[in-house]
Amino acid sequence: MGQNNTARDLGLLALRTAVGGALAYHGSQKLFGWFGGHGLEATGQGFESMGFAPGKPNAALAGAGELAGAALALGAATPLAAAGGVGAMLVAAEVHRPQGFAAQSGGNEYPITLGVAAAALALTGPGKYSVDHLLGDRLNKPWLAVVALGGAVAGGAITIARRNAALAQAEAVSEEIEKESAEGDVILGDYDPETGKNDGADKLIK
Repeated sequence: MGQNNTARDLGLLALRTAVGGALAYHGSQKLFGWFGGHGLEATGQGFESMGFAPGKPNAALAGAGELAGAALALGAATPLAAAGGVGAMLVAAEVHRPQGFAAQSGGNEYPITLGVAAAALALTGPGKYSVDHLLGDRLNKPWLAVVALGGAVAGGAITIARRNAALAQAEAVSEEIEKESAEGDVILGDYDPETGKNDGADKLIK
């Protein structure tokens, strides 16, 4: 029995290190520009172009959720650390969903795999070789895993819904512009994706 427990704990250690390390890697790229990343400013602009407005706070939130992978790798506050990765990967999976599942075609295979693995670690716990075990599992309780994962899924769903609404609004404005242009009208000014409205400087010229 003891040998089986040791093998299980070593397996959890290996899984935590791989999943948590990968998440932290991507989080540090977003937040700090490490490992060839673009940093928060450029990442925020990229998020804005994908429909996450305002872009910089959304990028910071995603990066923080992924950076929590460092704590997951250590097995520290495992349910909370894992939930950060689950929320970030849920949103990332939705972004890549139009490209299908396969990673080689830009699909959501990779974020789904990381997200499911992080969720599994939240439910199983980090094992003996972890900070949580050294601290008596104070921040590694079954109820905390349920609450943290529920919050991550809810937060991810809200973020996805807001993005989809923003994209739909932008598409409607784009179609209106094309329609007006086809009728010989020209629209000058800026569409603000944060408010869903044109600013006061916009004009319609017949």
